[in-house]
Amino acid sequence: MTRRGRILAWTGGVIGVVLLAAGGVGVWAYIELDGNIRGVDPFSDQGDRPANLSPGSKNILLVGSDSRAGANAKYGKNLTTMQSDTLMVLHIAANRKWATALSFPRDSWVQIPACTRGNGSKSTPHHFKINEAFSIGGDSGSVEKAASCTIKTVEKNTGLRIDNFASIDFQGFKGMVNALDGIEVCPKHAIHDKKAHLDLEAGCQTVRDEKALGYVRTRYSVGDGSDLGRIGRQQEFLKALGKKAQDKLTSPTALYAFLKSATKSVIADNDLRGLKPLSSLASTVKDIPSDRLTFVTVPNYYREADVPTDHANVVWQYPQTADLFSDIAHDRELGAAGKKKLAEAAKSPVTARSVRVRVLNGTGTSGQAATAAEQLRKLGFTVTTTGNAPAADKTTITYPAALKTQAAVLSGHLHGTKATQSAGATPGEVTLTVGPDFAKAVGE
Repeated sequence: MTRRGRILAWTGGVIGVVLLAAGGVGVWAYIELDGNIRGVDPFSDQGDRPANLSPGSKNILLVGSDSRAGANAKYGKNLTTMQSDTLMVLHIAANRKWATALSFPRDSWVQIPACTRGNGSKSTPHHFKINEAFSIGGDSGSVEKAASCTIKTVEKNTGLRIDNFASIDFQGFKGMVNALDGIEVCPKHAIHDKKAHLDLEAGCQTVRDEKALGYVRTRYSVGDGSDLGRIGRQQEFLKALGKKAQDKLTSPTALYAFLKSATKSVIADNDLRGLKPLSSLASTVKDIPSDRLTFVTVPNYYREADVPTDHANVVWQYPQTADLFSDIAHDRELGAAGKKKLAEAAKSPVTARSVRVRVLNGTGTSGQAATAAEQLRKLGFTVTTTGNAPAADKTTITYPAALKTQAAVLSGHLHGTKATQSAGATPGEVTLTVGPDFAKAVGE
């Protein structure tokens, strides 16, 4: 029940839709609330997309948006673009008997592909925080383009095909909390965060309005100041919100206030837009047993381990991340055992910096090995030597038997590039032979 609440809250007040189906607020209210939900088409500008490897399953991209427009302007200084504060993919199995909610740290250092900006121009592919994708597409206030760029970025970096999109912004979240007369939180230490507009003393207390919003947004003044800690607080807060909504929204008046705030702040793709499709989604999640609803964060470690000057970002841990994405793409359940395995691997990640790479030029064009080597160094890899190789049709990775994991780490950072064990591979090193597709693999 508590896990369901976390998902339902971020799917734009779907938890309220479930209650609406149970108790109802009248036909007139249903029509009004249904009309509040805005629809967009973020899939029209996607181009080359991952194949659907599990027909019948659903991958829904959920965004907690902190657009700086209108009433949200006060939440960001000198920010004019939209921002994605929370990013999650909800995978619902084809048999509807299990689901996985996959959270992406907003500080994930990933490939940002070329996207269409609000003014129609194209951005340049580069590496940056994953949440920048939403602001690139939404630089002129277009949620459709913001969603489109975010979908393109998630698909590019995960290989997952996104089927639906939904977002909710700051004001909708605050209105939902206020309709419930606040939510109780129990911080162990006092929190004073100017950026989040938050001053809280230690101990249990009920928060609403700006304090509620500040609590889920605060980051730098709590714990280690990471986005990973904020994800945990958000999940706990949403758990409490979901439970209180189910306990408190028993009257049409309270339910209507909750839904009005939620639906006015919800934007979904056209297939998911409206109370009926959201209600169907809610019913599906509601029927999944709690022990088969798995929450997991993309395996990661601090990028500082690879690039000592970067104290602000995280990189995804390979090969664990690639395996996780593959499982979801093929509709394979992670479950408790899978989560435990990821937790064990997180204790000793194989960093990019620990991987020694020999770079060979197989393109026939001089200088390509040196260029590739510099790009690998930017990603944190240790390049040992460069040289030439016979002409190659595509970029390849070969490795000695002892370096299978290290080769998988390199392969994980070069999308679409496979690693092959070779008896003739140089001992102690992974060999990258650069082909004509290397620029696409590295994403720049």
